[in-house]
Amino acid sequence: MEKLIAECEGFIKSLQARGSSVNTLKAYQSDIKDLLEFLVASKAEFELDSIRNWLFVISEAGATKSTLARKTSSVRAFSSWLVERGVLDSDPGLRLRSPKLERSLPKIASENSLGEVFDSLKARASRDDPTSLMQLCTMELLYATGMRVSELAGLNISDVDFSRNLLIVTGKGNKQRMLPYGYPAAAAMEEWIRFGRVRFYSESTDDALLISSRGKRVGVRQLYSLVAEQLAKTTSGKAGPHTLRHSAATHLLDHGADLRAVQEILGHASLVTTQIYTHVSVERLRASFEQAHPRA
Repeated sequence: MEKLIAECEGFIKSLQARGSSVNTLKAYQSDIKDLLEFLVASKAEFELDSIRNWLFVISEAGATKSTLARKTSSVRAFSSWLVERGVLDSDPGLRLRSPKLERSLPKIASENSLGEVFDSLKARASRDDPTSLMQLCTMELLYATGMRVSELAGLNISDVDFSRNLLIVTGKGNKQRMLPYGYPAAAAMEEWIRFGRVRFYSESTDDALLISSRGKRVGVRQLYSLVAEQLAKTTSGKAGPHTLRHSAATHLLDHGADLRAVQEILGHASLVTTQIYTHVSVERLRASFEQAHPRA
């Protein structure tokens, strides 16, 4: 078992080298550590029945289907890596099955409600108030591009092609893609850079597009709180940056955007991931029909 513990460290380092996100690394490490501790406590080997017993215990303790699916995925990746390394002769992960997940439709804010949010932000935005300019710039860029909040936090001024209204964004797996943005986002960004960012800038500030009043790059949590506060009145229940991302994708499709173009904008590796937004649009179409059609 000590060898497996050592191999776990090597596995995590290999994922890190491939560009896996910090959250992914933490999840894999936590899941595999939990399994190995279970095997030690139960004096079991790293084999199919023992892994299934571990998943059963976790399930009985109240783990959700999504948690079980993630843990299963972690173990499958680790066992496959052990086979590649020659530590295992056969792969027990090949016969592991993830629980079937019921995929819910993403939460969407309506165009009208978002319009009210942007009108309010514009009314408050002032060249004498750098924070208000940063808030408007943040919301406009996230909605205009559908990018993840972590991608916006990592965005540099040198990543912006101002002449063509394009951003170079680094997403999951360190993959880069180019995102277009429109006039409202361009205007908000220009105001922020010319009249807001210069007020917060310090010699220690790097090339970050968004910086705080302390002259540091704005973090993901700070951006999440900002967006959540602005979206609080647009939908029922909790809303955050992903609601804005989902809304951008759905509104693009509602107005005739090509599905593969939306896939590229969102940075989805698979078209299947993007297709959930077509379901959202169908649901909106059905709701409109049932509400408005005289023979619905």
